[in-house]
Amino acid sequence: MKLNIQECKKSNFKLWSRKQILYMFVSIISLTTVAQTENSRLTHFNLERKVALQGYDPVAYFKQGKAVKGKKELTATYEGVTYNFSMPVNREYFLKNPLKYEPQFGGWCAYAMGDSGEKVEINPQTFKIVDEKLYLFYNAYFNNTLKSWNKDQANLKSKAESNWKKIIK
Repeated sequence: MKLNIQECKKSNFKLWSRKQILYMFVSIISLTTVAQTENSRLTHFNLERKVALQGYDPVAYFKQGKAVKGKKELTATYEGVTYNFSMPVNREYFLKNPLKYEPQFGGWCAYAMGDSGEKVEINPQTFKIVDEKLYLFYNAYFNNTLKSWNKDQANLKSKAESNWKKIIK
């Protein structure tokens, strides 16, 4: 009988060790994936000192229908990217569902992403909400790309999504 108890203890020890090893392996893989995602976002998103949208409030585009400059002291960070907010309630909306409010294509010009797959700077005051997603556009030197986007939105949007996937892979 004692032999069976010792065998049982050895068996439980082996099982427990396997569970620990599996847990550690899954934890390491998860941390590595999070770090890679964060690094990819920092590399490919349109940021100034890790701040997106040139400091504009991402929620204001949806809730106020306009571009509103955020406050440096009112921020939230999602997967390495920092966003500024104009009021605390907007920050709370963002924290509940960051993907809803993040700009498409890392905050680069949607028209350029669709037309040529290039990362082109934007004017944060030139934007469009399509299917509850925020799209931003270049608008300088008499070239408002939102006007060009509007002429072929469905085609450009599809191409932009495909091009962005290639960039962030």
